[in-house]
Amino acid sequence: MSTGTRTPPEPEVRRAELAAFLRSRRERVTPDQVGLPNTARRRTPGLRREEVAHLASVGITWYTWLEQGRAINVSAGVLDAVARALLMDPTERAHAFALAQAVDPRAETVSPVVTPTVLRMLRRLEPYPAEVKNARYDVLAHNRAYADVFGDPAELAPGHRNALWMMFMNDRWRVRFLDREAMLPELLAKYRKAMAEHVADPAWKAPVDELLAVSPEFRELWERREVASMVSHVKRYEHVDPAIGLLNLEHRHMWLAPDPGAHRVVAYVPADDATEERLERLAAASATR
Repeated sequence: MSTGTRTPPEPEVRRAELAAFLRSRRERVTPDQVGLPNTARRRTPGLRREEVAHLASVGITWYTWLEQGRAINVSAGVLDAVARALLMDPTERAHAFALAQAVDPRAETVSPVVTPTVLRMLRRLEPYPAEVKNARYDVLAHNRAYADVFGDPAELAPGHRNALWMMFMNDRWRVRFLDREAMLPELLAKYRKAMAEHVADPAWKAPVDELLAVSPEFRELWERREVASMVSHVKRYEHVDPAIGLLNLEHRHMWLAPDPGAHRVVAYVPADDATEERLERLAAASATR
């Protein structure tokens, strides 16, 4: 039997939570912290709304509506300006952007799971290439052997350090993976399966939307709507150095937490003796540079 109590829709709940969170952050920041005069006549703690609007270069009416939880458009760029005006730390920024369902343009590229212990493990896996990935296939960390074999992800824009982007748009990956045509549909099928629980999450949608806009090849494969589970298999990779040549690599996953969506270390292990010898030779040459 209905009690007559209306359950607010999710967007309304998110706006209310974001509004309350912004008010709490505003009340915590003192004028001194942001270079504003601190007068004795202030009747409210922290900053005034008009001061936040000034610091973020947004309209006072717009910011007032934002703190009132009104249904207004909140772009990632404007929310970034507000977050900086309110001196939010990375955790607070992530919370604000999650409530607004927006992708943080200044998100930290270093994940908290990439600890010194994990980095030490990556180094100890050399000369085998190894990386830390999240469930969205973002490369969060890698060892020197990984950069020597596949190229250094640090040379790419932060948003493009992702297996989807590299397989479809990175010239080195497009040419050097000899079984690329078979790998692409499998990669997309695994990503779609993992994305099922995050279909409305902007962080999951962002790489898909970007590739849909720039890659007809990606668009054609994505529209097949195939799904697949994660399996290990041998990848054939032709190194840019002809003296190294063909590498047959089997990728193995080591999960950093029991959650199937958690971060993982992926090691590319030689599938034969010739590949192991070539990786050792590549590592020795890299150590002398």
